[in-house]
Amino acid sequence: MQLDKIPQIKHTDKNNFFLLAGPCAIEGEAMAMRIAEKVVGITDRLGIPYVFKGSFKKANRSRIDSFTGIGDEKALKILEKVSREFGVPTVTDIHKEEDAALAAQYVDVLQIPAFLVRQTDLVVAAAETGKVVNLKKGQFMSPESMKHAVTKVTETGNEQVMVTDRGTMFGYQDLIVDFRGIPTMKQFAPTVLDVTHSLQQPNQSSGVTGGRPEMIGTMARAGIAAGVDGLFIETHFDPANAKSDGANMLDLALLEGLLTKLVKIRKIIAENQRP
Repeated sequence: MQLDKIPQIKHTDKNNFFLLAGPCAIEGEAMAMRIAEKVVGITDRLGIPYVFKGSFKKANRSRIDSFTGIGDEKALKILEKVSREFGVPTVTDIHKEEDAALAAQYVDVLQIPAFLVRQTDLVVAAAETGKVVNLKKGQFMSPESMKHAVTKVTETGNEQVMVTDRGTMFGYQDLIVDFRGIPTMKQFAPTVLDVTHSLQQPNQSSGVTGGRPEMIGTMARAGIAAGVDGLFIETHFDPANAKSDGANMLDLALLEGLLTKLVKIRKIIAENQRP
């Protein structure tokens, strides 16, 4: 599977990676536009193909009182506005079969959450919209098993599919990324590393997920060295007060410095791979 099968991601430089980045959840229009404007400026300067990420609702929450969203269509219309104003594709995750047709009216990429990637009806519903499908690898699945999830998409006739690794459960409250899985999954589809979710510390007794944001740079560099096609990074201008996943998000002020280093690493690797 080649990146040219995903035309929404204008990957003009085969040696560069693409980026899926934005807040965990759409908290409102002003915050989404602020983050998008900043990231678009950075990625334009660095020549990184960019997809704006934002969840229109958060269905997978530890506690019943956790923030779930501002309203489905309200959030989806904000994603549509981001795409229209900045000329970038957008990605959001879906949780139910009926979400697929609804979200497909507003966004370019439908993402299947890791906990739901074995749900055949959900995956097929996303694929049948004709949109790009991003399959998050289940924290409980091997890289090899993601071949079957990819096949569920392609057998609908939709070749626009990618896989994202977000770590594997390592005990009850931690995740680990097995970088051997990157070349394995690249045999099936373009492969992305979800840097920030890989650094989550789930299942805390408080019911609020923890994280290791100080390791974001290390994880991202390792992903580039392992040959990922793209990176997934959740970012916010005020992570401490974000309404979802603030504990493992990257401060927006740090994004340009990180991406600048990653582009340089990717360039060096590409040059050393030339015959």
